Amino acid sequence: MTDAARRAGRASSPTLHDVARAAGVSLATASRVLNGSERKVAESFRERVEKAADELGYTANASAQATARGTSAAIALLVADIADPYFGLIAAGVARGADAEGLIVTVAITARDADREAKILRALRGQRPRGVILAASRTETPDARTVAELAAFGPLGGRTVTFGEGGDRSILIDNRGGAERLGREMAQRGYRRAIAIAAAEGVRTSDDRLAGFTAGFTAGGGELERVYRGSFERESGAASMTEALADGVDADTLVFALSDVVAVGAMTAIRDGGRTVGDDIAVCGFDDVPVSRDVTPRLTTVRVPLSDLGFEAFRATVDAEWQQPALDLEVVVRESTPGL
Repeated sequence: MTDAARRAGRASSPTLHDVARAAGVSLATASRVLNGSERKVAESFRERVEKAADELGYTANASAQATARGTSAAIALLVADIADPYFGLIAAGVARGADAEGLIVTVAITARDADREAKILRALRGQRPRGVILAASRTETPDARTVAELAAFGPLGGRTVTFGEGGDRSILIDNRGGAERLGREMAQRGYRRAIAIAAAEGVRTSDDRLAGFTAGFTAGGGELERVYRGSFERESGAASMTEALADGVDADTLVFALSDVVAVGAMTAIRDGGRTVGDDIAVCGFDDVPVSRDVTPRLTTVRVPLSDLGFEAFRATVDAEWQQPALDLEVVVRESTPGL
């Protein structure tokens, strides 16, 4: 044990009092150094405190740091489903930004449940995060409880960023425009019949993508014959496609799925139903998550730079001058839509 540790009289679980005693400074000075207070501390005192803390193995208390600074060194990220690569890529971008700034990211799962979302936000207030990023598929009108909870962070010094409306700042994705370009491209490739697999009505991301694809496809001479409703999960895509096959799907029909994950589920159901993806039933998705390039045949989709959007969401929480850059979604045509 070091001399500092002997003076502290403890071999484990050192306290801030122990650090102050070992460094020969007041408790207030030790707190200012280790808990991140904005008040200045003489460099000689700072060095003594940091050295004593290292020797004792002291770990600063996050709650005390948040009190001293007004906010903690954490960014809170709320996602609907961390297993969905859409949210995983956003989280990766947020983490990239946080790492560069010496901050940490805490992740909470909302499961697209308004009650759960509001409760998580209320609990986070006590942790005083530097910023809150809400990345989830929203309804047309944000839930009033969520809006109220987001507003409550302002007086605590935390900035809120939402994918869509509701926060101090918004990350906007042109889902409708990207889907419309996809619909036009599919019509130009000769497809004239399509069915869609979407989420429940009222879910903003799904509604925008469905409306955009329908507009583009019909403008190009195609017809959207049926819409099947489910969720954003792979299993939902498989179930909806199984139902569609039971209803009857002609050869050369195009399936538009609201996301790549849903599209992969649909492709599995097509194969399980004894049909072929591509030359028989074409499939396209949205997002361009990595799995879209790994399935066979590779999936036609709309590329959304999700990791970059996550990084921009982080910058929006910490940069007073931040403005979202222009975002152009790209249609990526692959073998799942060979054309007619």
